[in-house]
Parts: sequence; C-alpha cells; structure tokens
Amino acid sequence: MREIEQTTAGFSPKRLAKIGPSMQRFIDDGTIAGCNTLVARRGEIVHTDSRGLRDRERGQEMTDDTIFRIYSMTKPVVSTALMLLWEDGRFHLNDPVATYLPAFAKTQVLNADGSLEPQQAPLTIRQLLTHTSGLTYDFLEDSPAAAQYRDARLMNDASRSLAEMIDVLAEIPLAFQPGSRWHYSVGIDVAARLVEVLSGQPLQTFLAERLFEPLGMPTTGFEVAASDHDRVAEMYGLPDLMGRDYAVTDLVTAAVGGVNDRHDVSDTYPLNGGDAFARGGVGLFSTIGEYYRFADMLRTGRTRSGERIIGRKTLEMMHNNHLPTDLLPFELMGQLSHGYGFGLGSRVLLDPAAFGEPGSPGEFGWAGAAKTYFWVDPVEDLIGIFMAQYMTGPINVDHTFRTMVYQAIDD
Repeated sequence: MREIEQTTAGFSPKRLAKIGPSMQRFIDDGTIAGCNTLVARRGEIVHTDSRGLRDRERGQEMTDDTIFRIYSMTKPVVSTALMLLWEDGRFHLNDPVATYLPAFAKTQVLNADGSLEPQQAPLTIRQLLTHTSGLTYDFLEDSPAAAQYRDARLMNDASRSLAEMIDVLAEIPLAFQPGSRWHYSVGIDVAARLVEVLSGQPLQTFLAERLFEPLGMPTTGFEVAASDHDRVAEMYGLPDLMGRDYAVTDLVTAAVGGVNDRHDVSDTYPLNGGDAFARGGVGLFSTIGEYYRFADMLRTGRTRSGERIIGRKTLEMMHNNHLPTDLLPFELMGQLSHGYGFGLGSRVLLDPAAFGEPGSPGEFGWAGAAKTYFWVDPVEDLIGIFMAQYMTGPINVDHTFRTMVYQAIDD
C-alpha cells in the first residue's frame, strides 16, 4: 500500500485521510481486488493512493503505475480529438455525418413494429457526440436494432478495422430517429472514424501526435508494450460485457457470477490488439497518473508546461449541456441520470440536489464499464479519478470515493 497526501489546496489532511480506509472496506469484503485513487485541486495533486492487489491469484500489489483497461473513459479522449479537428475548421457540429461518411445517407430507421423508414432529418456529428444519433449498443436490448448488432458481431469481431466496422454499422438500421431521444451508443466509434477521415491519419497516430505525446502519456494507447504486460490489472466481477453475444436483461442489477470471479478479457480487450481494437468507444489502456494529465488538460486546455492543446471556449462549449429539456433525465442501463445533462462526449452536472451527491453545476466526466471513473469540477477547480478492474455491477465504490473527496474540502 502506498499513500501520499499533501496539506494544501484547501483540503483538510485529516479528512483526506478518510479516503484510503473507505476504499479498503471494499477490498476487505472482497468486492474489489484493489484500486487507485487520485485527487487534485488548483493544478496540485493532493492525494494519491494505491491499495489492494492488481492480481489476487499471483499476489501482485496495486501500484501507482498499474495499467487499466479504461473502457468508456476512451470516449472523452476521442471526443476531444474530434473537437481538435473542429478547431482546425474541418467540420461543423451540425454537418450531416453522411457528408464525410456517405454510407450513412442511406441508413434507415427501424421502428418497433419492424417497419423501416428514412431519416426524417440527417444524422449529425453533434448527435454522435451527445448520444442522440439513433445508434445503439449490442448489449442494450430495448431496441430491435440491437439484435442486428449482435448478429453482425459489431462489437467483438477483431478481424475488422475501425473503417470496416463503421461500413457494417451504416448498413444496420438506426434504433430511432436522430435527435428524438438519448441512447448510449457506438456514436463515438463513428466519431473516431471521422477523426481518421478528416485528419487522413489512423486514429492511434492522431491521438498520439495531438494528445498523448504533448501531454506526456507514453503508456496510454490501444495496446500495451510487452515489457509492461505485468503492470496490467486483472479483471474481476461480472462476466465480460463486451464478450456477450446476447442481450442483457438488466446488467445493473444482474446477479450473474460472483463478485470474486476472475475473467479473461483478452479476446475482447487484448493487450496487443493493435489497429483492430483502435475504436472510439472503448479500447484504451492508461494509468491513473497519465489519465490525470488528460483530465487536467480538460481543466485548463493546456499541458503542464503551458502549451495550449485546445481552446478555452471550445472546452466551455463541450462541457455545456446540449440536450433539450424533453430528453432529460437520460437513462443508462435502467438508471435515470437525475440532475445531469450531456455535453460533447461527457455528462454535465446541472443540479447536484437532483443527482443526490455532492458536486457543482458544470462538473463533467465519464466512467468505464470496469469501474474506472473521473470527473472535473470547474467551480472547485478539482479533479477526481478512481480506477479498479471490476466488470460493471451494482457496487458504489466509485460514488463512495466521490463523497470522500468532497467531504475533505476545508476552505
């Protein structure tokens, strides 16, 4: 166990010290094997903690350089990459996706009765980033279109490149009319393909050149160097979400498997998947320290050395709510996200009281399926990051961490 705490930036050292024991309870009761936590305020890291094990069976301790599969925390990275191209003047948010990916001009909408109809208005790039596109996921069974995703093995066919995946996707009907509802989807995978088309570069190359290298994130990417394989945390929890070829009745409350089960996810999230697993919605590996550098850039728009990566007004626009009132609260896997709206790639807190947890209006962030979670609170000038490897289930360790962070503020 390693814990570092500093006594500045308006935090009570005594209260910060409560974070570690609160996380230890989840380790002691067997819920998670281990975790990393990080808190920063005003550009200063005030708490880091590594505790428990990254590999229970081999007795390997969690360390601050442990590498995690961050699943959907890939989405804010890719969304930011696309907005860098927006700043380059390469597209407008309300442009039809078909302007750059022509196959989507013919994509129809599948109604509940099985009938097909044309798009009433063209699917736009903004709708990709806000999850209002009409696209879905194969594990979300409330749409007939999801079954076609499963039949096409859209999410778990490693033989397809990102370009080939999007070509297949464009042939499958949309689950609803673009703009008519919020629905979690592969929209950011389409955004990733737009990054490639607009930049003329492979996604991995663009991310490395425009984000990872300037920010000092050498480990972050869609594969892990052979010399670093031993640093990757093992996966525990419920069965592999990405590996399912059938619908999940209720993933949030499902009692499938035991909380102590270990799972091999190498088929769906391989360490050396390369281009085949360079997608937009999932796929990145990172450490808590490297992801902090990305989150801190979202706070300031700059690298730690002061180099501007993205404009202040761009960040403000990204992290405003883009959903109309009639689409709120949005629902994700059976859970209503009370108090939240959605921006360009991240959720945005509108009402902390409705959310029921501490925070500030304007806070933004996102999570990954295997219990990775980050948020940036511009009002408090605060960043919190939690990383474990527990496949999605009804545990609240990340929310407990959030509460422990806010209760430690002492200014």
